[in-house]
Amino acid sequence: MIFARSYPSGEGNVEVLKGITLSIAAGEMVAIVGASGSGKSTLMNILGCLDKPTSGTYRVAATDVARLNGDELARLRREHFGFIFQRYHLLSHLTAAQNVEVPAVYAGAERKARLARAHELLIRLGLGDRAEYQPSQLSGGQQQRVSIARALMNGGEVILADEPTGALDSRSGEEVMGILHQLKAQGHTVIIVTHDPQVAAQAERVIEIHDGEIVRNPPALGSAHGGVLRQRGAAEPSAWRQFSSGFREALVMAWRAMAANKMRTLLTMLGIIIGIASVVSIVVVGDAAKQMVLADIRAIVPIPLMFIPARISAMTIPAISSLSSTMICWLFRNSPGSARRPRRYQKACVCGRIILTLPPAPRAWGRSILTSTA
Repeated sequence: MIFARSYPSGEGNVEVLKGITLSIAAGEMVAIVGASGSGKSTLMNILGCLDKPTSGTYRVAATDVARLNGDELARLRREHFGFIFQRYHLLSHLTAAQNVEVPAVYAGAERKARLARAHELLIRLGLGDRAEYQPSQLSGGQQQRVSIARALMNGGEVILADEPTGALDSRSGEEVMGILHQLKAQGHTVIIVTHDPQVAAQAERVIEIHDGEIVRNPPALGSAHGGVLRQRGAAEPSAWRQFSSGFREALVMAWRAMAANKMRTLLTMLGIIIGIASVVSIVVVGDAAKQMVLADIRAIVPIPLMFIPARISAMTIPAISSLSSTMICWLFRNSPGSARRPRRYQKACVCGRIILTLPPAPRAWGRSILTSTA
């Protein structure tokens, strides 16, 4: 692999890894050492396909990582890599066996096969009697062994260990390193990222990185004395089966999380209930206010309007607006109840809640411009 990695910073880029040239053979046990800020974690992220190089080429089993999309990278990680972290990252609401199962859940494995594989790994790592324990009931060394079993769940051809003994006492650290040596003997490729020289000394090959550059990279010693790792080949489940299994497992895991954190679940549900009740209350109050306004409008007394000739009122009431005789006639003809109105009431019309009244003499307004006043 030959690559570099940089990140944008302001107007330029910061080079974290510079011209890394590295090759790791199958079955090796390699330690990557360096001071804080030297680029160890960035290098481990690229090696574990958690990140991509900015330039250059990185190949895993003859596959160019730079050409893969997000889903293909996830599949590559799932099938080839296992991760061991300094802080374990176990799910507190799951048992040890259920934590070990998690990678197989994402792989779509059957539940019975997952359980059998998880218990097999825990027994192999000396935790067979702790399979149903919560992480809080386990010691630091036991939790790290659970995380190692989780890393091996899908095969773990390549084990990436980030400070695997950093949070452990010396005895537990020795136990973890012994397990890593056993995995190497079984054919796993073990890559340890550490700043502890005692841990690095147990690896066959120590690679030192400083300020983003490899300053020491001895040749590989080979892995002829290591075992041959048997790959765990599993048939890819159908899309529908994978979807249904994933949906079911998501519900089960959500229920376990809610059951393990009852108070948090109660507070979350209480917030949802209060929100729904608030929306319903606002809608009800708004509708009630609307009905009250409509009731007040219906109770308004009809306003009488008197139409008089413009030439009479124009000089005395200048603010009066004018209406034509045609408009007045249209109001009479189109007002509610005009067809049933008796002839003697032809000069008075009710339009909605407005009463229109005309002078008794049609000649006074027949062709003149009329005005209205309330």
